[in-house]
Amino acid sequence: MSMNELIIILAIGMAAGFLSGSMGVGGGVIIVPALIFFMGFSLHQAQGTSLALMTIPVMIVAASNFYKEGFIEIKVALLLAVTFVVGGYIGSKFSIMMPEKIMKKAFGVFMLFVALKMIFSK
Repeated sequence: MSMNELIIILAIGMAAGFLSGSMGVGGGVIIVPALIFFMGFSLHQAQGTSLALMTIPVMIVAASNFYKEGFIEIKVALLLAVTFVVGGYIGSKFSIMMPEKIMKKAFGVFMLFVALKMIFSK
């Protein structure tokens, strides 16, 4: 893993943790698209890796299926898990300080951006 890849992975984990803590989104909305767009992962690799970072206890069965097929990048999942926790803490503090009306609009804009990016990218 190169230094550039490490920085990207840590940034993805932090962003996913922050947005999970502040808006209740993370794996499917942040990590999966980010691994595809910024790391060049296939959809299966991104899904498997995202599930692996949240394995215990919720996703262990689903993640094990991806693991059996070779679609989990263990190092990436572990790095994302650590930064996800830190980002989640910071994001939750941020969200508490923001008025709900602003957070609702920010969430809507963010989800629209992700949806459009997924629809119109190759």
